[in-house]
Amino acid sequence: MLLAALAALSCKSQYDALLASGDVDAKYAAAFEYFTQGKYQKSAAMFESLSMLTTGTERDDTVQYYRGLSNYRYKDYETAEGNFSSFVETFPRSPFASEARFLRLDCLYRATYRYELDQTPTYAAIAAINEYLRDFPGSDHVEDCKGMLKDLGDRLDTKAYESAKLYFKMEDYMAARVALRNVLKDDAENIYREDILYYIAKSSYKYAQLSVPAKQRERYLTFIDDYLNFVGEAPESGYRREMDALYARAQRAIGRHVDGDELLKAKERDFERERKAAAKGK
Repeated sequence: MLLAALAALSCKSQYDALLASGDVDAKYAAAFEYFTQGKYQKSAAMFESLSMLTTGTERDDTVQYYRGLSNYRYKDYETAEGNFSSFVETFPRSPFASEARFLRLDCLYRATYRYELDQTPTYAAIAAINEYLRDFPGSDHVEDCKGMLKDLGDRLDTKAYESAKLYFKMEDYMAARVALRNVLKDDAENIYREDILYYIAKSSYKYAQLSVPAKQRERYLTFIDDYLNFVGEAPESGYRREMDALYARAQRAIGRHVDGDELLKAKERDFERERKAAAKGK
């Protein structure tokens, strides 16, 4: 026990003495030895101390890059991002520049938050990734970047969808319909598009159902329009049976008879409407 304690003390003293030393060559060798051994906290501290001695020398960019890489490997992504950000600004022509740029945006990506929280870091990461792809289109990290962008985009889609759906959960159906429609207005390719169209239709149905009789006909007609939009896009949806039942109730509520072929006719009308709109856009 005593020998182990003395050995540990000796190692610590050697590390501390070297950290405070002005011997560039010894510190440089030790920093890489710690890095190779996976002792990233020590290598980061050694490279940081070394950086004050190698500024302006041919070792400068190597020391600064491995300082950031040590912090990155130690999973101190906030510090590493600052290191790499400073590096790419100071050494834009360094052989390490491309990798430093990628590692910086990877740090930004890892620092993003769950969809429930503030997404400002997500937007910053997306901007950095797109900038990197523009500057290094042939990089080995292109697929990694695309994966990050998809994950971050899905996170923003989830944030927008869940925030809008909250109005539905609060039973504020008019606000829910407006908020959900705005989600698709801002991003028509939202990954929850089918669910959003479903909740738009269901919100308009609930709003009509809870309205005073004088307002119900107009609001059921709004639901019918939302229903047709939904089935036109997702005819095989798992929500279809529920939507068909609400459609039949809405038709009865406004005094219309729904025969056995009515739903099929509604689908055909919606398809024809989309076909004409597409033809007009050509």
